[in-house]
Amino acid sequence: MTEDNKPDRPARQSRTGPTATGARKASAKSARSRAREFALQALYQYIVGGNDAQAIDVFTRDLAGFHKADSVHYDALLHGCVKEAAELDALILPLLDRKMQEISPIEHGIMWIGAYEFRHCADVPWRVVLNECIELAKEFGGTDGHKYVNAVLNGLAPQLRTAEVEADKASGKAR
Repeated sequence: MTEDNKPDRPARQSRTGPTATGARKASAKSARSRAREFALQALYQYIVGGNDAQAIDVFTRDLAGFHKADSVHYDALLHGCVKEAAELDALILPLLDRKMQEISPIEHGIMWIGAYEFRHCADVPWRVVLNECIELAKEFGGTDGHKYVNAVLNGLAPQLRTAEVEADKASGKAR
């Protein structure tokens, strides 16, 4: 107990802003960010367990908080990544410094999400896709997984979003 008879505990953290790891807190997340999180969880089940995408979909929709996610974006990510898994891997593989089997299933799923969004979600700027994937890796991946995801997707963006990346370079916005 402290001098004023209050228990010794840390100050209450706000519900918005970053967590201790740098990831955004749940209340600060958009419906699309939540959709990416649920899609990542579903893709993890697909990659690790080899479960049927439809069964994973039914299970995931029943999870707490799913109602706050953009279900249309979630559908596109889950079913699109499963359908195009071989194509997405073919895009990612040349940018890896190790075998795909050595990549964490979390980072693998995040890279699928990034590659899929680069290819099919032109309404989402490439830098937003990149940032969202880095945030997913910070929250769910290994200690430095976000750095690996960043490097791979930064290498993929110029291939899949050529005009957009070039425009950012020309304006001095590219990393």
